[in-house]
Amino acid sequence: MVPGGCIRRLTLKLLLGTALATGLYGQAPSKATGDGIPSHPRELKYPKLTYAPPKASTYRRVLSNGVIAFLAEDHDFPLINVSVLIRNGSYLDPKGKEGLAAMLGNQLRAGGTTSLPPAKFDEEADFLAATLGSSVGETQGSANLNCLSKDIDKALQLFADMLKNPGFQQDRIDLYKNQVLQAMERRNDTTAAIHAREWARLLHGSQHFSTIPATKASIASIVRQDLIEAHRKYYHPGAFILAVSGDFKTDEMVSRLEAMFQGWPTLKTSVPPVPKPAHTPQPRVYVVNKSDVNQGSVSLGHLGAMRDNPDYYALNVMDDILGGGGFTSRITSRVRSDEGLAYSAGSNFGFGVYYEGAFQASFQSKSATVAQATAIVLEEIEKIRTQRVTAAELETSINSAVEVFPRYFATAAAIAGTFANDEYTKRKADFWDTYRDRIRAVTAEDVLRVAKKYLMPDQLVILAVGNVDDMLRGNPDKPEFSLKQFSKTGAVQRIPLPDPLTMVYPPN
Repeated sequence: MVPGGCIRRLTLKLLLGTALATGLYGQAPSKATGDGIPSHPRELKYPKLTYAPPKASTYRRVLSNGVIAFLAEDHDFPLINVSVLIRNGSYLDPKGKEGLAAMLGNQLRAGGTTSLPPAKFDEEADFLAATLGSSVGETQGSANLNCLSKDIDKALQLFADMLKNPGFQQDRIDLYKNQVLQAMERRNDTTAAIHAREWARLLHGSQHFSTIPATKASIASIVRQDLIEAHRKYYHPGAFILAVSGDFKTDEMVSRLEAMFQGWPTLKTSVPPVPKPAHTPQPRVYVVNKSDVNQGSVSLGHLGAMRDNPDYYALNVMDDILGGGGFTSRITSRVRSDEGLAYSAGSNFGFGVYYEGAFQASFQSKSATVAQATAIVLEEIEKIRTQRVTAAELETSINSAVEVFPRYFATAAAIAGTFANDEYTKRKADFWDTYRDRIRAVTAEDVLRVAKKYLMPDQLVILAVGNVDDMLRGNPDKPEFSLKQFSKTGAVQRIPLPDPLTMVYPPN
């Protein structure tokens, strides 16, 4: 369904219900009789919720240097948030210097500026009670500022200095490298970290930027000059999109932003496109041994679809019913509630912006019941591919998506941030205007059609991380369930743990 966890979804449903019941949307529920109190809550009648999403054009401004900014006023609190999206990412790391983008994102804030050493920069920020941060992910960089509205001029000067003139002080670089190496040493410590790493490698291969990790050697090879050159190349107004929200007047904030960028050249160079994986996932049962745990972490899945896929809406509804809808979804109900085999279980049909997302059904279960829980998930995948969902399931899923829709614009920060991200990823302009109507138009036949088309049992990659001997031994009381039964060859493929510093895998 629309991205978000079941707890947030349930909370928002309750909040929306409370808002309607108390008239926060301008309409109170009607009574069962003209002048009496309803005898039962079932007799309450609520008016139809009407909500018109904001328009991006209302908040979009183009500065004189071409920088696009989304500005959303909010005068409830004397605070201002400024976020900058930066066209950068770890996919641009030179070969052999993996980790450069992440280091740049960290040191932009931690390394001070050319005029303010790190300690002095921290002192200035603390004096203003301002929070400044910076980071770089796989396909996007970001920087942010939060401050009191009365201090916005001084805080913006500090923020601009951080973005434009980073100091990259050597001792802060050395400290960061030591921290990264310490974190590397713990790469094989947790099941979750191992699972995420190996799942990505199984779906995207070991040669895609998203699965090529930083190593001790690559971190050691990065020098201060690399940071300086990467900053010069990627950090300039031509690479920025701004999201500004809080206690300000829009015209005045535009003037402040113009002053912030004054004299800063806007480069016209474009960054290379994000590369797609060249790997074809191999459907097998894979296991990774983590002998010190008593439960297995399991994922079943294959490649998903692109965000602009015309079946986006039907796939969201299908996935919500299958496993994405929390306690109302089938996988959660069967694996967790009915069988008691897992505390968390569900699915997510992912949509990619630059390359296909992934369909992933996952759960954690006791080692002995991993195979049984896997069988149930496979049953539910097959069921939704071969039988129409019920009218009640369809209604619940569609209503959930429609009712929680306003959360994307619940605050000024959410409005500015949503539209800035849409600008960055080039989302279709009518997405939010048509979303609810397209969700409402999904039928049970649509769900069955996309389930048959996009869920491919014969292409499933199955990964289990845990105590392999115990998972393969299974439950002696239910010998009919075995991990090996899900393998076409009757065998499982073991993935050894790599050296955490070199990420070299031993022979299997």
